[in-house]
Amino acid sequence: MNSKFRNVPPKASAMLEALRGLGYSAGGALADLIDNSIGAEATQVAISFSWNGRFSTITMLDNGTGMDEQELECAMRLGERNPLATRTTHDLGRFGLGLKTASFSQCRRLTVASRKAGAIHSFRWDLDALAASADGEWHLFEGPDPESATVLDLLQANQTGTLVLWENLDRIVTSGSTEQDFLDLIDRVENHLSMVYHRFLSGPNPRLRLTINGSPVHFWNPFAVNHPATWTSPVEEFHTDCGLVSTQAHVLPHKDRLSEQEYNALAGPDGWTAQQGFYVYRNERLLVAGNWLGLGQGRPWTKEEAHRLARIRLDIPNSADAEWKIDIRKSTARPPASLRSRLTRLAEDTRERARRVFAHRGQPVSAPGSAPVIQAWRVERFHGGIRYHLDLKHPSIASVLDDAGPLTPQIKAMLRVIEETIPVQRIWLDTAEAKETPRIGFAGAELSEVASVLNVMYRNLVVRKGLSPAAARDQLSRTDPFQHYPDLVAALPDNPA
Repeated sequence: MNSKFRNVPPKASAMLEALRGLGYSAGGALADLIDNSIGAEATQVAISFSWNGRFSTITMLDNGTGMDEQELECAMRLGERNPLATRTTHDLGRFGLGLKTASFSQCRRLTVASRKAGAIHSFRWDLDALAASADGEWHLFEGPDPESATVLDLLQANQTGTLVLWENLDRIVTSGSTEQDFLDLIDRVENHLSMVYHRFLSGPNPRLRLTINGSPVHFWNPFAVNHPATWTSPVEEFHTDCGLVSTQAHVLPHKDRLSEQEYNALAGPDGWTAQQGFYVYRNERLLVAGNWLGLGQGRPWTKEEAHRLARIRLDIPNSADAEWKIDIRKSTARPPASLRSRLTRLAEDTRERARRVFAHRGQPVSAPGSAPVIQAWRVERFHGGIRYHLDLKHPSIASVLDDAGPLTPQIKAMLRVIEETIPVQRIWLDTAEAKETPRIGFAGAELSEVASVLNVMYRNLVVRKGLSPAAARDQLSRTDPFQHYPDLVAALPDNPA
């Protein structure tokens, strides 16, 4: 066997420039740093964005256990930890690259300082200095750049902790960037972090206090678990070779059951349609926010309006990273073959429940023990597809046909034309483009307008059809769309004018 070999280490500058292309967002990069803070038992993390044109900076300070000189040097070394090595059960890392690759994706100068046992140590990587070096070696500089030395003062307030400083933000502050762009970035980062760490930030005694420029980051829970109209499944657990996997499905309320504030809040950072799917957590840290994970029957599911209310929590252990194909950025996951069929069945059930809620405008079934709601439209399913027909027994339609006399054929012909010209494709196109369902059920209308139509129908039932006022009110309370206006129905007088 030929035992000759050559040592061919990568050139530092070329390697680090290549690693900058991993595709982190600013929020994703900062999340990787926060993972390290949580791993160091930090309970407080303060992020500061400072605008100064091309000299703008971002700093992050935690109150974790800190690092001594040797530990800090190891943390600054690329590939110090083998991703195959066994981690503690609560470790949020894996590849030993997050601090460096996340930072390099946003800045050209990374400084890390840490305080432990009263001593402060600091190292920095400077990509411009490495590019100017002729030997291609890995020059890790000691201490911050002289112009940034005062940043170490931030560590004086904590007995222990770590500070990360990003300078030369060439991927954030680009040509033409304005302060408003910087402020918009802060909003996006806050939205991202409020979602990723919502299980750390919530509860009566949050495990983490996270601030941005001094203001607390509030958690965003994607599942609306406290809303009475949210459907939640029991927790289901799967035992795998790499540990326990647990799931819990949720179908969020239709817009009709939400206030405007609730509806806007639950839309999430990317909007209702984009936020559907599985939410994959590792040690309660969100990795994937809204994704069908390549599951589906025949072909992978796509994100569709009909399933926008479906969100499924999925927890995996950190021992399953390879099995779930977790990437360096902690942004993708694919379930192993052993779980795909079970997760597909769970998702199919959740998607169907969400579709029914979406299709029935927030009230898919009548109240227990009561008669079904009288719908104006009915669905006909046949081998060639689906058709929508007006229900001629609906009170508003039946009353006109009963009194139409010789006009009955013309009215029925008109109704058939309406049925055959429903702009289904246009409705779906407008829904997809506007990320919003068309207004129906008098949504947005004045109550006086609803009352006007309701009074006409009520008078017809009592005066012309001979129903008692109580029977007429009962029928209208079960008639679409007036079942959504119980107070107006209850207020109808016993003697209609």
